Amino acid sequence: MSVNITILLIIIGCAVVTLIPRLAPFLIVRNIKLPEAVMKWLSFIPVCILTALIVGSVIESGDDSFPGINWQVLFALIPTLVIAIWTKSLLITVIFGIIVMAVLRNFM
Repeated sequence: MSVNITILLIIIGCAVVTLIPRLAPFLIVRNIKLPEAVMKWLSFIPVCILTALIVGSVIESGDDSFPGINWQVLFALIPTLVIAIWTKSLLITVIFGIIVMAVLRNFM
């Protein structure tokens, strides 16, 4: 298998273009002291992103105009949420959620 230099340069260019916007904010903010209001606002971003991902997984678009509920994901979400609140451990929550989803996919 031979490697075409043009394809290799395109892949490297795409990697650089993808890396810059991900790395630049960390490099810029690294030496700057942000105001307390900005730090408090930034602390809510992970919760918002996680909520958007979960809601996006539970609500699915159907063939008709009204969105439906993915019951399998909802049935996995409820016990996983209980375990997350109870243990407050990300590792246990993720492992439990994967196991619950695997069981539901095999038996539903």
